[in-house]
Amino acid sequence: MKENASKEELEHELINLKADYARIQSDMDKLEYVRGRVSSAEEQLIRLEKEIAEVYKQLEHFE
Repeated sequence: MKENASKEELEHELINLKADYARIQSDMDKLEYVRGRVSSAEEQLIRLEKEIAEVYKQLEHFE
């Protein structure tokens, strides 16, 4: 994410990150059901959680 992003850009990025998170979480649930390897999905979720937290932090500057 750009450092000097507008509030609208940050909100759009947040929507995309949340959608990615939900998709990966769903994929992980399916992998667990079929006893697949979930470590990669878990790593992606952790990365997305950090990115989401950073966007929220940046959005605080607009409020």
